[in-house]
Amino acid sequence: MLAETICSAVSAAGLGIAAITAYRRRFLAAARIAAYSLVPVALVMTGAVEWAVGTAFSPIAWLGFGLLGGAWLLFMTTRAVERRRAGGTRKERKAAAAAAGRDTVEPAASRPSLGRSAPAAEAPKAARPKASPADDDFSDIEAILKKHGI
Repeated sequence: MLAETICSAVSAAGLGIAAITAYRRRFLAAARIAAYSLVPVALVMTGAVEWAVGTAFSPIAWLGFGLLGGAWLLFMTTRAVERRRAGGTRKERKAAAAAAGRDTVEPAASRPSLGRSAPAAEAPKAARPKASPADDDFSDIEAILKKHGI
């Protein structure tokens, strides 16, 4: 009962502010304020406020929230234990993943087709100085851009 009264008072105050704003010929702002001020009354009419109040003062609901918190804590604890067993620190796990990646055999990558003959494509590479490792990452992107004439 108290929550419904408070929501009604808030809505009435909001509609009053919207009326004053409309009197000052700021109709767009007045419409927006009126829309916001109708939300509390709409929540009361739909029963959402009654449900929220019933949940807030219900011991069974609080017990449910406690169980949810306990389940979350159990999940996080098992995740931490699993990570600890998997290899300790993040650096150690990265090193293990990199070592596992090196053991696999990758097929040889073919050269990207640039629409030129093989000797013409080799000429610019010979003239260019040795690229840094960061430039090697973008070589395939450069090949695609050259293919499209960009």
